Amino acid sequence: MTVNPLSVYRLLPGLGDFRTLLFGSSLTELIRWQINGSAGEPPDAVTAEWDGDPRLRESEFPSGYPGAPVLSRRLAEALGEELLEAGRLIPVEIAGAGGQGEYFLYVVEAVVDCVDPRRSAKPKKTTGQMKITVFRPDAVPAALPAFRVPEFPGGVHWNGWAVDRLRQILGTDLETRLIWSEDRSATP
Repeated sequence: MTVNPLSVYRLLPGLGDFRTLLFGSSLTELIRWQINGSAGEPPDAVTAEWDGDPRLRESEFPSGYPGAPVLSRRLAEALGEELLEAGRLIPVEIAGAGGQGEYFLYVVEAVVDCVDPRRSAKPKKTTGQMKITVFRPDAVPAALPAFRVPEFPGGVHWNGWAVDRLRQILGTDLETRLIWSEDRSATP
């Protein structure tokens, strides 16, 4: 049996012709919760509106914000209970949309200390985002689909196996950015 090397990604909507979601200020409560640690509770729901030509189809992964991945019902069902091991799904209330409950914000609650600070770039003071992130393989939560790290609490990191499953469903509608891999020949 071949074991795939650990890999960690950031996800974005693909560059195709489809609509994405704009959140305005509705993510403020989520961002505060992420940055201030887990004090209090994240929001129970968020609001958004579609952006782009109304004649285009709606993306099934419509959010490019690093800490607020949004999944269509189909994607949420495809990853099923595995998503809930790292967080929770909350409804996205979309202005003018008739079908409520069709999109969910994935609130990733799992924060794991797995960054190698000696080999990673220094986190930005305002966001914690790192230009180069190196993970300690023994500490990466490989069983979880996604996780956050203390250095960059406002960003969701996705494990390779979950990214592979999402890619199988979405194809080019999903843009994947490799952050780190055990395979040194893979280039972020």
